[in-house]
Amino acid sequence: MVIVCDTGPLVAAAIGTDDHHRECVDLLTGLRLAGRAILVPPTVVAEVGYLMNELGGSRVEAGFLLSMADGTFEPLDLTRSDYRRTAELVIQYADLRLGTTDGTVIALAERLGIHDIATLDRRHFTVVKPRHTRSLNMLPSAIADPTRLRECPRQPAEAEGFEPPRL
Repeated sequence: MVIVCDTGPLVAAAIGTDDHHRECVDLLTGLRLAGRAILVPPTVVAEVGYLMNELGGSRVEAGFLLSMADGTFEPLDLTRSDYRRTAELVIQYADLRLGTTDGTVIALAERLGIHDIATLDRRHFTVVKPRHTRSLNMLPSAIADPTRLRECPRQPAEAEGFEPPRL
């Protein structure tokens, strides 16, 4: 089984001061222990890298990139049809300001028939109606209504790097 991962859980797991740090560490660790592949689109990789550098510094960002390289998280390329579907979603949900990253998460879930996504963004993902299912199953389920990409106190540049869940 696989899950598509949005930006929020990856950033929250890496930044100890994030309000959802514990839930996201537990989620990612549990997924790895259950043998579930955690798919990360390139749009999410770019957004996570930027935010980890801003909030935690270069070591935290590099730790995330190493976790992508060592297989902790699985990179998932976008196809031309994924970009087309993302454009359709961005136009369809223009008032919501869905954005490219969230649009690609949805497009990939649709293409691969995936129902589970890891996200803290309830605002976008509860409104959008995917083609392949009535609604997406959002994890961690304990998150009620957080704002997307909350501001977190910046970690010092010498903060410890990202600690991906290990088996």
